[in-house]
Amino acid sequence: MEPIPETVRAIEELGPFVAEGELLEALTALSREVERVAPRCVGMSVSSREYGVTFTFVASALQVAFLDAVQFLDGGPCVKSIERGVKVAYTVPEATDEEAWALFARAAAATGIGSTLTLPLITDGVIQGSVNLYGATSDAFDGTHEQMAALFETTADRIVTNADLTFSTRGVAEDAPHILEAESVLDRSAAVVADFQHVDPTTARDRIRTAARRAGISPDQLAEALVSLGG
Repeated sequence: MEPIPETVRAIEELGPFVAEGELLEALTALSREVERVAPRCVGMSVSSREYGVTFTFVASALQVAFLDAVQFLDGGPCVKSIERGVKVAYTVPEATDEEAWALFARAAAATGIGSTLTLPLITDGVIQGSVNLYGATSDAFDGTHEQMAALFETTADRIVTNADLTFSTRGVAEDAPHILEAESVLDRSAAVVADFQHVDPTTARDRIRTAARRAGISPDQLAEALVSLGG
């Protein structure tokens, strides 16, 4: 796992932090336990709440960071969990034009995700973040909720203790191909968001940039993925 430059810069503007290896060790162990409990889990991210703003703390792949970004942009189970401090189990609907979380539903379906399970990370009664699990099938997390909750409850303190440390993700985000005519792609993605959220294109572009930054990916990467959802 390598640092996400976009997220690191965002957090640096809010407050200082230092890099340590203990967090990576904890998350690696967690991912193995998650795979054991739910073999159809294909992605995981951890979101951290800093100064009232939620950022992707770590993501297992660029695709997962993209799905986090879509939720920061237009809502989803991750956002609901971290705002309310509750577990959220979500099955991706076959029809993705429903009003609630419509953009996320479409993005999840397009990337082969059938269900999600989001668990809040709470210490001393304070919501510090959430663990976001992505499953390949609609039943990926059936019968695992209690086990997952127990798993992350026992390790939440260790994660949250390190929540002021480096924000990381796999190097795959760094390897994404350069997007030609990035502004054109951003314009087209803004049209998609403007249509979903009933806002003007300028507002949509600003929201895309903000969501990408919070998820630790570039606006161009998010824009390219959003354009594919506009059909």
